[in-house]
Amino acid sequence: MFLAPWVIGFFCLTLGPALISLYLSFTNFDLLTAPEFVGAQNYVRMATADPKFTAAIKVTLLYVALSVPLKLAFALAIAMVLNRGMRGLPVYRAIFYLPSLLGTSVAIAVLWRQLFASDGLVNSMLAMVGIEGPSWISNPNYSLYTLVVLSVWQFGSPMIIFLAGLRQIPTDMYEAASLDGASPTRQFLRITLPLLSPVIFFNFVIQTIEAFKAFTPAFVISGGSGGPINSTLFYTLYLYQEAFSYFRMGYASALAWVLVIIIAIFTAFSFLTTKYWVHYDD
Repeated sequence: MFLAPWVIGFFCLTLGPALISLYLSFTNFDLLTAPEFVGAQNYVRMATADPKFTAAIKVTLLYVALSVPLKLAFALAIAMVLNRGMRGLPVYRAIFYLPSLLGTSVAIAVLWRQLFASDGLVNSMLAMVGIEGPSWISNPNYSLYTLVVLSVWQFGSPMIIFLAGLRQIPTDMYEAASLDGASPTRQFLRITLPLLSPVIFFNFVIQTIEAFKAFTPAFVISGGSGGPINSTLFYTLYLYQEAFSYFRMGYASALAWVLVIIIAIFTAFSFLTTKYWVHYDD
């Protein structure tokens, strides 16, 4: 009885719609007429006759490859600073965590667009030191990197997890290493990283999945177009365009299932590599 709300929600709001979308991925469906079964035609089109699909894949993979390592590195650096102990630590921890709560909101995406506009705050600060900044948002050479910076700014969630992991490392290991003459860099490489590797792995998988699902910043900053020149055309944004701009629900469902497969492959590959770099107590 206690499980019933979750079970009902899972079957009605998660598993049921997922199975329906799997069926729709093999149909031609525009929300107005009955679905027309077309077999694997949507998947064939995706692989052979859709340049925007290829562009969305490239943009998304580049975004994941840049944002996830940078965010984790920055989060770990901040966590190590906080782990040294300081007065008012709970306050700093809450402040640093706040961007993770707000970063995916429409309001923050709008603010980010204003910051990096041609006449925004970033260019105004650069002008103060004699540098003429580009139009970050409308220039395809820079637009994606503004979204990467926004992602890195949302480092609070992995930082909290890193901080909890650092607190579990016995301090006597560092003391023994110091007595043996190990430098701080060597202690970090030989003690911190190996003992923290399960936490790094967890954060890596979670943040990779979240990066693949990123949507709101690209939608708001590009005005829903994925521009300029598809430079911010995230996979989820392209899926949204196909579903709600062109009402090609069958094709959008196929895109959604391909995204599921891509995330599953990346996650499975991450788990297969754990035996080479993740160290557990046993």
